[in-house]
Amino acid sequence: MSKRGMEPITRHLSFQLDHGTAQRPAIGVIVLATDPTIECELRRLLPLDAVALYHSRIGNDQQINLESLKAMEGDITNCAALLVPGMPLDVVAYGCTSASVVMGEERVFGRIRAGRPGVECTSPVTAALAAFEALDVSRIALLAPYRSDISQLVRDYIIAHGVEVPIMGTFDVEDDGVVARMSEDTISSAAIELGSHDDIDAVFISCTTLRASGIVTRIESALDKPVTTSTHALAWHCLRLAGIDGQFPRLGRLYTTALP
Repeated sequence: MSKRGMEPITRHLSFQLDHGTAQRPAIGVIVLATDPTIECELRRLLPLDAVALYHSRIGNDQQINLESLKAMEGDITNCAALLVPGMPLDVVAYGCTSASVVMGEERVFGRIRAGRPGVECTSPVTAALAAFEALDVSRIALLAPYRSDISQLVRDYIIAHGVEVPIMGTFDVEDDGVVARMSEDTISSAAIELGSHDDIDAVFISCTTLRASGIVTRIESALDKPVTTSTHALAWHCLRLAGIDGQFPRLGRLYTTALP
């Protein structure tokens, strides 16, 4: 032990390097500042012993409308670049369904790749469309929390990509904070009501702020039809794009499928 007033003994120690957390497939997610849900759900959906998960927050207005959704575009590149700079990422996901629809997937991906060149990209609507194909469904019920005009844009986008949406339900809410507090029972009851129609193959619950991924299997059991959500599909798509092909039936039918 050194005496008071004397310089401490300093030893210069040797060390070894490995690949750190980059030894596992690495997934980055750009999360809306107002979304308290997606990170919690991703931790439950992704096998964290098999993947490394990183988040970057993007500023957004709590009021969800066309103007506020478009306003995020200019910040996407910087948020992508802030995801563990210098560490390779396998996938970067943009965590907003409605903004991906309003801006367009390819525009979002271009912004991501400006900060992370060459990376695989996805978004909730990209993942949902891949999920519908993997599940071999062509007629879905859409449940959304958004204002009616935003919900209609999501519906139109899905239809334009070859999937019919004969029935849609919306909670018609603009405030993201209210969406985050909607109960699981509320969401489950609405999804079962919409999905019970005979001409519906599956149910899609849109919006990463809705706490819905944990009730997917409950709704599937009630309907005997596939169900997915924005975050549920996003996590599955990230896994598959990162090369993880394992099956996780406890998470729902989608997690037993491969990429189409």
